[in-house]
Amino acid sequence: MSGRARLALTAAAATLMASCALLPLVSPMTWLFQAAFLVAVQTGVGAAARRVPLARPLTVAAQALVTLLMLTLVFARGHAIAGLIPGPDTFRYFADLLQQGSEDISRYAIPAPLSDGIRLMVIGGVLIVGLIVDLLAVTFRSAAPAGLPLLALYSVAAGLSDGPTDWLWFLVAAGGYLLLLLAEGRDRLSQWGRVFGGVPRTPGGQESSAVAPVRTGRRIGFAVLSVALFVPFVMPSIQGGLLDGTGNGVGVGNGNGGTISAVNPLVSLRDSLNVDEDRQVLSVRTTTADLSDLYLRIVSLDDFDGTTWKPTQRHITGVPNTFPTPVGLGGDVRRETVRTTISAADWYAQDWLPMPYPPSEVRVAGTWRYEPVGMTLVGDHGQNTRGETYQVTSLAVQPTADQLAAAPEPSAAMKKEYTKVPASLPKVVAQTAREVTAGSSNHYEEAVKLQDYFAVDGGFEYDTQVQVGRGEGAIANFLKQRRGFCVHFSFAMAAMARTLGIPARVAVGFAPGTPQADGSVSVGLKDAHAWPELYFEGVGWTRFEPTPTRGTTPSYTVSDTPGSSVPDETLPSKGASTAPSAAASASESCPAQLRKQDVCASPSAASAVQPGDGGPPWWQLALWVLGGAAVLAVPLSPMLYRLRVRAGRLGAHDRTPGGAAAHTLAVWQELIDTAWDFGVPPDDSLSPRGAADRIVRLGGLDPVAAASVHRVADAVEQVLYAPRPRLTAGLADDVRRVSDALNGRAGVPTRLRALFAPRSAVRLLWAASAGWARLWERAAAARPTLRKPSGQRS
Repeated sequence: MSGRARLALTAAAATLMASCALLPLVSPMTWLFQAAFLVAVQTGVGAAARRVPLARPLTVAAQALVTLLMLTLVFARGHAIAGLIPGPDTFRYFADLLQQGSEDISRYAIPAPLSDGIRLMVIGGVLIVGLIVDLLAVTFRSAAPAGLPLLALYSVAAGLSDGPTDWLWFLVAAGGYLLLLLAEGRDRLSQWGRVFGGVPRTPGGQESSAVAPVRTGRRIGFAVLSVALFVPFVMPSIQGGLLDGTGNGVGVGNGNGGTISAVNPLVSLRDSLNVDEDRQVLSVRTTTADLSDLYLRIVSLDDFDGTTWKPTQRHITGVPNTFPTPVGLGGDVRRETVRTTISAADWYAQDWLPMPYPPSEVRVAGTWRYEPVGMTLVGDHGQNTRGETYQVTSLAVQPTADQLAAAPEPSAAMKKEYTKVPASLPKVVAQTAREVTAGSSNHYEEAVKLQDYFAVDGGFEYDTQVQVGRGEGAIANFLKQRRGFCVHFSFAMAAMARTLGIPARVAVGFAPGTPQADGSVSVGLKDAHAWPELYFEGVGWTRFEPTPTRGTTPSYTVSDTPGSSVPDETLPSKGASTAPSAAASASESCPAQLRKQDVCASPSAASAVQPGDGGPPWWQLALWVLGGAAVLAVPLSPMLYRLRVRAGRLGAHDRTPGGAAAHTLAVWQELIDTAWDFGVPPDDSLSPRGAADRIVRLGGLDPVAAASVHRVADAVEQVLYAPRPRLTAGLADDVRRVSDALNGRAGVPTRLRALFAPRSAVRLLWAASAGWARLWERAAAARPTLRKPSGQRS
């Protein structure tokens, strides 16, 4: 084998050795074998082109062309000409796969599943690095610069992984680079003559000039390797970040000190809320009877620069056996001790420990550090929540409205740190805060009015598709557009509270999850949440909930008196008694938002049948109920049919491409029928786009609802006509938005008809007629046919 061919094989081996650093990031590892085969083909093409010999540019072009053909054959065979030659559709498909891969990377924790998009990114990246290494080390005969692409490949993997075997992958990658340097040195020396494998010496005792450079190269290589291994142990570790919950965010420390880096934990919050599959993150068991207040707090954001909120860089210590009393909490505030056991999923690697606030004791294995100001726990040097089960003892603080309203002004130090707003904050933020809270007599009333403004009175809508926003005008834009998700609402309320002199910060974590049959609570990705915390002297940091349709409104901010935003001080606070009452009160059975609007009815004691009151026998009551149901079923059947069909069309669906496509068509059919119910009959001769224009025109829809109609129509066209449909999320919400708009424009008679006698219910009769016709055809086909004997004449 020639020296050039040996060098090419070594370059390919070095590329694969460096790519081994990607193994902890993706599971399973089958991609490595596929990448090894493709790199071998790529290397063979380069060796053959150099043997011809071809010019250097033509050699590189031949390798790049073969690489593209191999990627097309492996990933996009169905979108290529003759299954091999890439065309425009092939590159569009590659773009879709790369987009899918980037979404999967932001969605999944390490190790991520080997989806098609991630597999293309990993194998394609290895092939590109292999091509560059072969170009530098073999084609241009300069192995030293080839270490840069190898370093880039290793650095990407090392930056995302924090496993205990990272040093092993560094050794493998460094070993590959050293082999490449030695192979190049041997190839260069071989051009001057034979390189002896022994250790002959000249009569003067000096080594042969041919062997000395080889040994010198080995010594230099091993010295560099030793330094590279030794330096990381003596230099401070550089860590940080909360990308998908896998970064560390902790500086160097031994448990007696250290700092938390000022990282932004909101990187993946929006992605968590928009995932297609709501995977379980945490399983929770707790002793509290009020699950609605079971918020799991991860970290608090108290540094506001006018653009975003982030945690301040703070000192951390060892985890104390018992946590101190929360700052500002007075002895006269009612509190209960709650014990909670939390189990994290094996794939959920979060550096900050989700806990109820305020914690008073935590029992958790591993290396964790305590940040006293935020009362949070953070993993040190790679420690995270993956697969952890831990116990948290916390306080369920239950302040009353009177205590919050009578809270004195906070200390000067507290106001100085937590009411700071930058001069660049748009004036409309403070102006809106003053307008919303006009007439308030204390900070508590101001806080409640701010919460009501966002959650009830201000006309804001919850929408996870809205971008988080950047720049100093992000909050002002949100106040103008009035659409967003929890990040927008919590950021805006906390900033407005600070302009009013109320100490405020933002908490990030999980809203209460879903109770399970076994008594546990399941917390999923879509429960990721952010909420503001406002400080009241004598009570401490207090949660508020300005995000509509998310979480639960705190009981101390809910009014049972019409026309007042301040709770009745004579009523007990939520959770004042754990004993079951004889009858459910209106405030317990009615959501907080409805109680604010005074639409909850109180149960009447007279409506209950008391035992032993001489009432009718049970069988007579049962007959009355069945008879009443039968009488109501006939006139209400169209409404019941439409409600059932609507729920099925807009409900859950299979997460496969086929299931998503079927869901898109069902949502489109529901949109057509909804418009029909409000007086816009369907026209089957129109395309989806034409039908959408007709619904918008005849329905008189506003721009927001019109955009929703066109979004659904575009999604249908993708499913019907695109070679690879780009599936759209949130279509069911678009249909609900259009239905609300049509209902808002219609008169009372039209609304009643659309509810109780929907026109589209005629489809039930059409379906029954078609079914009867099919049944009749089958019956006719099954009847025997009388035939005349063969040869018989009439």
